[in-house]
Amino acid sequence: MDALLIQLRQLKLAAMANALEQQRLAPHTYAELSFDERLGLLVEQEHLARDNTRLQRLRKQANLRLKATPEGLRYPAMRGLRAEQITPL
Repeated sequence: MDALLIQLRQLKLAAMANALEQQRLAPHTYAELSFDERLGLLVEQEHLARDNTRLQRLRKQANLRLKATPEGLRYPAMRGLRAEQITPL
């Protein structure tokens, strides 16, 4: 492991370090991107990882009884709901 990856992990930027490793494993995929574009991809990976971790933590703290999803909603006529009303939300 090189010094850059170690430093990224010490700075608690593990997702960025993992994304850099992926870029190094497939150099042909990223060869035509500029420095700024490649750096942007690394930062985006870190940001997404942190957002996902935060959402998982919040879901766990919420102690919800059911793991409901919008796809699992039923729209009975007596409730006056239609899928077209809920989908944009």
